[in-house]
Amino acid sequence: MKKLIIIAFILVGAISCTNDFSEWNIDPKKATEVPASTLFSNAERNLVRTMKTQNVNTNIFNFMAQYWTATTYPDESNYDLGTRDVPGNFWNALYTGVLIDLKESTNVLNAATANVSPALLSKHNNQLAVVSILEVYTYHVLVDVFGDIPYTEALDIDNPSPVYDNDSDIYASLFTKLDSAISNLTTGIESFGTADFIYGGDVSSWKKFANSLKLRMALRVKDGAKITSAIAGGVFTSNDDNAAFNFLSSDPYSNPLWENLVQSGRSDVLVSDTFVNIISPLNDPRTPAYMDNNKDPYIGGPYGANNAFGEFTHLGEIFHKPDFEGIIMDYTEVKFLLAEAAARGLGGVTGAENHYNDAVKASIDYWVTGADTAAYLAQSTVAYNATNWEMSIGMQKYIALYSHGFEGWASWRVFGYPVLNAPIDAHVSAEGMVPVRFTYPADEAQRNGPNYEAASASIGGDKFSTRVFWNQ
Repeated sequence: MKKLIIIAFILVGAISCTNDFSEWNIDPKKATEVPASTLFSNAERNLVRTMKTQNVNTNIFNFMAQYWTATTYPDESNYDLGTRDVPGNFWNALYTGVLIDLKESTNVLNAATANVSPALLSKHNNQLAVVSILEVYTYHVLVDVFGDIPYTEALDIDNPSPVYDNDSDIYASLFTKLDSAISNLTTGIESFGTADFIYGGDVSSWKKFANSLKLRMALRVKDGAKITSAIAGGVFTSNDDNAAFNFLSSDPYSNPLWENLVQSGRSDVLVSDTFVNIISPLNDPRTPAYMDNNKDPYIGGPYGANNAFGEFTHLGEIFHKPDFEGIIMDYTEVKFLLAEAAARGLGGVTGAENHYNDAVKASIDYWVTGADTAAYLAQSTVAYNATNWEMSIGMQKYIALYSHGFEGWASWRVFGYPVLNAPIDAHVSAEGMVPVRFTYPADEAQRNGPNYEAASASIGGDKFSTRVFWNQ
């Protein structure tokens, strides 16, 4: 009886203290407010996964660059991108999976600015700057792929039909945004710490990445002043600077290539004959890393054909590892960009051959231990040719970017090398043709060229690139 009286008194006391029971309905395990760091982490993960996956529904750049080809489902290898709406899926992955999270991360940080102590202000500003750098990277990819895209009115839930901004105007804005982010970085002070899966919060590394990205973009638009500025700011100087996401050996943070090639239990991807026929005669030390030895000699699958998996060369063992890192920009690319700048006489850069040799060495060192790079470069088929530097840089950069599908495809569009194969069964609107080189900004003659409408129709309609034009 005494126990019942005590319990009654406790209940009466508890009820008399409050008449607000709203907190009883809050699940402490389901957050209603997301920290900026969590949003940033998710954006990083989604961005790298989108750029590195080999999923015919989302990312087919390794096909478009003809590094790889398909077995059972060759639609995309034949420029039929509408069957699974690949352009739309890639578009959505970057807008809704990356840019929205980066915007919300910025909003959370901005809302907290007034309450940040002076001692933590530099860290706070570093976080804002790093988010901005990743936004620039993402928008730059979208512009390179689609041309005009929503930018100034993008990501507004109340505006379902944002205006499509001019691609050149977006690039100009991205340079401004990138410069601002770089100037707001304070080295020696961290940013997101362990929530940053690319650089672990190291601001010096983010600064190098930002300047290297600026160098890439400056070469796209052939702007010498921006090239000079990027180099002066400090670009990658070794493979240790590579922008690489550290995937883990288990879901949900494993490399999507492993998911596509191993976990799925499917046998959908082969090395293409285009790539095998390019690299095999060169005695390239990267060959065993790039390709499996299931066929001796290597036999590439005919690009665009319906290939039997067992009859052709498979991807190298490293691409079947769940924890293989996902690189979105590396030192090798930076050295090739410097070689290109020197060859074009832009930005005061000199020594094209030295940068070219350094680029090839950096790539080989990444993939192979103890390889004789000097012997490889001494071959007449590999040595830098100053009179045809576009071929030299184009070919070796293409080889070095193997598995970096987006940038390999973009590099081919810049240099026109190597010669790619027109698939026999190409989509009727493509007329068996392959996309040609592009320049920034695209001129009106290109935009209004006679084959633009057919090209657009073959690859997904008006939502795909104003920068894809077809050979006459």
